[in-house]
Amino acid sequence: MSTIIHSARLVDGEVIDDAWVCFDDGQVARSGTGETWLGLIADEIVDAGGAYLAPGFIDLHGHGGAGVSYDDGPDAVLRARDLHRAHGTTRAVISLVTAPLDTLAARAAMVAELTEVHPDILGSHLEGPFLDPDHRGAHDPQLLTVPAPDAVARLLEAGRGTVRQVTIAPELPGGPAAIGRIVDAGAAAAVGHTSADFAMAAAAFDAGATILTHAFNAMPGLHHRRPGPVAAAAADSRVTLEVIADGVHLHPEIVRLAFSIAPGRIALITDAMAAAGAADGHYRLGALGVEVDRGVARLADGGAIAGSTLTQDAALRAAVAAGVPLADAVDALTRAPAHALGRDDLGALRPGCRADAVLLSPDLQVERVWCDGRPVSRR
Repeated sequence: MSTIIHSARLVDGEVIDDAWVCFDDGQVARSGTGETWLGLIADEIVDAGGAYLAPGFIDLHGHGGAGVSYDDGPDAVLRARDLHRAHGTTRAVISLVTAPLDTLAARAAMVAELTEVHPDILGSHLEGPFLDPDHRGAHDPQLLTVPAPDAVARLLEAGRGTVRQVTIAPELPGGPAAIGRIVDAGAAAAVGHTSADFAMAAAAFDAGATILTHAFNAMPGLHHRRPGPVAAAAADSRVTLEVIADGVHLHPEIVRLAFSIAPGRIALITDAMAAAGAADGHYRLGALGVEVDRGVARLADGGAIAGSTLTQDAALRAAVAAGVPLADAVDALTRAPAHALGRDDLGALRPGCRADAVLLSPDLQVERVWCDGRPVSRR
C-alpha cells in the first residue's frame, strides 16, 4: 500500500512547514515540501491540513494498559498494545517485572514468540530481578536476587535474542560482569533500582551499560555533593536517560532539566501499568497489589509509586508544557529510543526508514497513526 501525506508540519529533528512524505511497501519512499508531491500516484492521499506529522513513537519501558499487564500473557500484550498504538506508540519493548526465574524465563520466551508475528513488538525488557532491595520500588523484595552467571544466562537464552534491555543494580555482587554478559548477548544493560553512587554508576557505563532506567526514580537523587547515577549518566554521551513525564514521577521542572543536561539523550517512556487507559481501582503489578486513584498508581502496601497510567502522547504534551521544545520532545519519543535500541530504521521519517507515523492536532492530540505504512488507528 502506498500513501502520501501532504500539507503537514513535519516534526523530525526540526519543524518543517508544508511538508509531505510518501510511504510505499512499508517504508518512507520520498519526502519533500510544497506541492512537489503532485504527480505522484498513491493508494491514499491524506491532506494533513497543517497538522503535525511525527515519526511513530517508541516506548522502551512499559508494563501494560487497557486493564491488563504484559505479564498476563500474549492476549494481554496484544490488548495493551492496541491501546498504546492508538496513542501513537507504533513500536514498544515489553517490560516484565520481577518474578521467579522460571516464570520470568517463560515470559521472555512468550515475548520472543510474539516478535515473530508482530513486528511492532520489539522484544522484552527485564526490569528485575537484579535490583537493589533498598530501591526496589514496586518489585517484590522476596524475589530479588544477585545477577549470578547462570541466572543471567538463563533469562537471556529464554528470550532467544529478543531481550532488548535488562535493568540491573551494578553494585550487586557480580554486577559489572553481568553487564558484560548482557551486552555481549546483544541487549542493552540499564542502570536502575540502584543505590550506586556517581563512581559506581560511571563504572557501570564504562562496563557497557547504556541506559538509565527511569532517571531520578528508584536511585539516589541529584545531590550537590553526591551527584549519583543521574549525573553520571548525563556526563556520559553513550547513555540514554529514561524519563517519565506524568507529573507524578517527576516535577515538570525536573523534566525540563533532564532535557537540558542530556540533550538528544532523553527517552520519554510510559512505565505504564495495567490501568493506563482504564478505570481507577485495584490492580496487580507482578506479585504486588496496586491501588489506582485519580490516575496515580501506588502499592496497596506501603504506597510506593507503582508505574504510571501514562500514554506517550500525554508524555509529549507534558514535556512541552514543562518548557521542552516540541522538536526535542518528539525526538525523545522517536529517534532517541530507536538509537538506544540500535535501530536506525526507526524513529525518523527519512527515505529508507520504516513508515511509522503519527498525525497530531495543533494541541498534540493523536488524529491518525500508521505502522509499516498501514493505517492502524483513526480517532
